[in-house]
Amino acid sequence: MSDRYKATELEKAYYITITVVDWIDLFTRKRYKDIMVDALKYGQTSKGLEIYAWCLMPSHLHMICRSNSQNSVADIMRDLKGHTSKQLIRSITEENESRTEWMLERFEKACAHLKRGQKYKIWQNGYHAKELTGNAFIYQKLKYIHMNPVEAGIVEKFEDYLYSSGPNYADKDGMLDVVVLPQELKAY
Repeated sequence: MSDRYKATELEKAYYITITVVDWIDLFTRKRYKDIMVDALKYGQTSKGLEIYAWCLMPSHLHMICRSNSQNSVADIMRDLKGHTSKQLIRSITEENESRTEWMLERFEKACAHLKRGQKYKIWQNGYHAKELTGNAFIYQKLKYIHMNPVEAGIVEKFEDYLYSSGPNYADKDGMLDVVVLPQELKAY
């Protein structure tokens, strides 16, 4: 398997995207979003995940992050996806969800070809990671992450989207503690 889009080197920062299979809009319910936020918090406190920016969209998650421990970002992403898959499936099946049958059919179909006996697959294979190189690239990705919910019509101002680091970059309290990048990288 190619390492072209993998975050394999310790201490380097990466722009990462993980996506729900078939781009299903899973994260439209607060409880599913909160599962992701809790998993990211756990990654920060227990795995060494250092987050600079993040945004949870209905079908995917964007982050600028790095590892400040012996766990690589690749290891952290693997664990995050495995844990959240189990938690999300549990929540979908145990709570009242109008899309339960449809989503479970899609998640089951997504792993029908797998040989390891997995019943449901929430996340697309792997993740897309690009090493951050240079201020222009960092600024481009930071702006893209924060403007994503604005461009999608979810909010009018990036700092109003709670499930992102937008509030942190507007000097407000965010859902996660993030390392805010220098001012010259956050002016939109």
